[in-house]
Amino acid sequence: MESFVRSRRAALQEHVQRSREVHVVLGNEACDLDSMVSALALAYYLAKTSPESKAAFVPVLNIPRSDFPLRTESTFLLQEQQIPDSCLIFRDEIDLHVLHRAGLLSLTLVDHHVLPSGDAALEEAVMEVIDHRPLERARDPRCRVTSELVGSCATLVTERIAQGPAELLDRQTAALLYGPIVLDCVNMTPEAGKVTPKDARYVALLESKFPDLPARSVVFEALQKAKFDVSGLTTEQMLRKDLKALSSDGLVLAISAVYMKLEAFLQRPGLQQDLCAFCQQHGYGGLVAMTIAFNERNEPFRQLAVYSPHAAVRTAVCGALERANDPSLDLSPLGSLYPNICAYHQGNTVASRKKVLPILKNFLREGSVAAGAMHPADKDLHCTMRPEIKDLAAACSESDENLEDLEVAGEAGAPEYEPRCRRDPARCQKHGDALLEDDALLPPTPMNSLVDECPLDGGLPKLSAEMIFEKFSHITVVRPSVSGSPEKK
Repeated sequence: MESFVRSRRAALQEHVQRSREVHVVLGNEACDLDSMVSALALAYYLAKTSPESKAAFVPVLNIPRSDFPLRTESTFLLQEQQIPDSCLIFRDEIDLHVLHRAGLLSLTLVDHHVLPSGDAALEEAVMEVIDHRPLERARDPRCRVTSELVGSCATLVTERIAQGPAELLDRQTAALLYGPIVLDCVNMTPEAGKVTPKDARYVALLESKFPDLPARSVVFEALQKAKFDVSGLTTEQMLRKDLKALSSDGLVLAISAVYMKLEAFLQRPGLQQDLCAFCQQHGYGGLVAMTIAFNERNEPFRQLAVYSPHAAVRTAVCGALERANDPSLDLSPLGSLYPNICAYHQGNTVASRKKVLPILKNFLREGSVAAGAMHPADKDLHCTMRPEIKDLAAACSESDENLEDLEVAGEAGAPEYEPRCRRDPARCQKHGDALLEDDALLPPTPMNSLVDECPLDGGLPKLSAEMIFEKFSHITVVRPSVSGSPEKK
């Protein structure tokens, strides 16, 4: 596997220069661990089992290279398997549309089966799909489709590889496939509701073929820890790692999941300047940072912070969250070092971001920040810029130059916040009553995030001694048959 991945960049370059076919195995736009491993492993399998093909089989990670450090569990697993990410090919390093127009592109989609609107022209190049989600539409009969509701797409890729020559499932490939299956299936815990019999069957197959694979719990805990490890990220990267955006006609709000204690987040050097630059760069009028961390009993607890350089926005968003009753967030104010940040402890730990988003959508729909609500005095930005972000955040200064973010509205001519998408219509799909998640800014967040209600939201499942003995009484031994497919004994 390693030598295959290392050879892909040169293979791609050669085929492009000589106008030869390129067969791309493309993961989804979230590019989580499951998508990455599925693309790498399937491209490897296709290259080794298609001797008659003259195409170069190339796995492509469907994000810009600059976003890859945000996928901390993916970078961790590659480092563990000694596969340098410098060998990987990212979406901004290959022009699929140019290849397609030249008649040189064929596509296999893994961990998704519908291309976004911007890639609609590539649909006719799709030859195969492997996905573990329900199919949204039928495909051309000439396109091979594998669709099954299992916990991890890597399970379906493992099944495909296990049906091929035995030597293709080497120790390194097995370790790569093992990781996302165990992670997505929550350590194969039935109580989590993710694992299916097929997931369990192929995890057992990998374990039987490679007994030296680390224990499931070791793999799960290491990947889960890596997923929540933001120690090497800048504040901007931390906010972009797991972000949603909501918009109305007058305001764009960012809602970021932050995987650390709020106190530690608020103590990051230059935090307010970083938040100011982040919102200015992306056109956000405010930011809600929802933090999640674990106490000494490994139980999750939640905190949140509201940032806006505009006092009216900050006050209105805080009021909506404090008054919420469906669900109630049970917010308790915490001290903050910054006048532009309001911090809270969230007593309702089961109120994930998925449940907070409707609160904020209703707030935006009701137009709580009305035209003329903000006045020049509201711009209490206190943004003393560090040199490296001075250009980005110049409009956050107290000078009159930052009025480009404001427009005259209302009878009194009072300025109000103007979202970036109004200044740049190409960034907006529509406004008004239809509140949209701003998918144009960032790819969709992988759904195994604790902030979006992972089955672990309430901690690991609790097992009593009686439940353990009962499970042992129902254990079924799974081992590979002579043909290589798993069988029960």
